[in-house]
Amino acid sequence: MPRAGLTRDRVVEAAAAMVDEVGLHRLTLAALAERLGIRQPSIYKHIDSLAGLHRDISVQAKRELGDVLARAAVGRSGAAAISSMSHAYRDWARAHPARYEASQRMPTAGDIEDEAVSLAGIQVIADVLAAYDLAGDDAIDAIRALRSTLHGFISFETAGSFAMSASIDRSFGRLVHGFTVALTQWTDQDMPDATELPLADKA
Repeated sequence: MPRAGLTRDRVVEAAAAMVDEVGLHRLTLAALAERLGIRQPSIYKHIDSLAGLHRDISVQAKRELGDVLARAAVGRSGAAAISSMSHAYRDWARAHPARYEASQRMPTAGDIEDEAVSLAGIQVIADVLAAYDLAGDDAIDAIRALRSTLHGFISFETAGSFAMSASIDRSFGRLVHGFTVALTQWTDQDMPDATELPLADKA
């Protein structure tokens, strides 16, 4: 019989908390079962495999991050919304490093739940950027640029790559502010066609 009160959601929650402590790739079903107070074979009453558990952690992480971004943007618009959302993104990623790593996992084709929750998080960003009247490829470019900006900074920060003495918080604030300034001229930029760039610029 499954342990009383133990559900798949509780198993995933325990696993998500565990990976933030030990790292996503150091999660084992044996260690998780021990934390839950059950024998390892019993865990298969709630999950299919370690790979399936990684997928479930990823879906939960995407949902959590999307909720964090949505709450941060409520009642704000334009630069204020982007700033609040960006700082909330960074705070959550630093507090939950392994969950953040899991949130970057691409959905498997045909995984409707994962695809939906992935799209929901991106939609929050798209809704905030809508204040800048961007459409079509301009909007997609801006969404990609913001996601890349935040992910790149956080990846360097969590890897300990910022060794200079200046405040990292200040650098992040200026980065976000610079992005909001760029958005005000996003559709006015005369971008060269990538096919016309010199080879050195394409590298």
